[in-house]
Amino acid sequence: MAERARLDQPREVRRSFRPRRAEVDPERFGRFAESTARFLGTATFIAWMTVFVAVWIGWNMSYGPDRPRWDAYPFIFLTLILSLQASYAAPLILLAQNRQEARDRVTQEQDRAAAAQTTADMEFLAREVASLRLGIGEVATRDFIRGELRNLLNDLERRDEPDDADD
Repeated sequence: MAERARLDQPREVRRSFRPRRAEVDPERFGRFAESTARFLGTATFIAWMTVFVAVWIGWNMSYGPDRPRWDAYPFIFLTLILSLQASYAAPLILLAQNRQEARDRVTQEQDRAAAAQTTADMEFLAREVASLRLGIGEVATRDFIRGELRNLLNDLERRDEPDDADD
């Protein structure tokens, strides 16, 4: 008789003969996006983009009207390339900003926790200082003890002196 599948038990894991996928680092694309966004915000990128556009315009305009141009309509292909570059750059920049925002959020949480701990420590120390001040009020100081010893010494000296009235 065929064995029935039990619904209250998980299935056995079947082994596949397909090769295992390589381990992919989930942060790899994020790091790529950040490095790209970092490069797109530099003067070097702007300089190279300016050189590229200038060479494109110079090359496209260098042919006379009787020669075929590689951008047959004036600068439409250049516009397409720049739009394509912008369409890839914008999501990469947004991804980099989102990753930075997540890092900033973690840093703010850590700062908030550190500030709360510092506040608690300061309140504890303030209570300790207040209790020490109250305790010092009840402690005999050196001057107080000297004064009491002088008073006792004076009392003893008075007792040791003979009374003139007794004679």
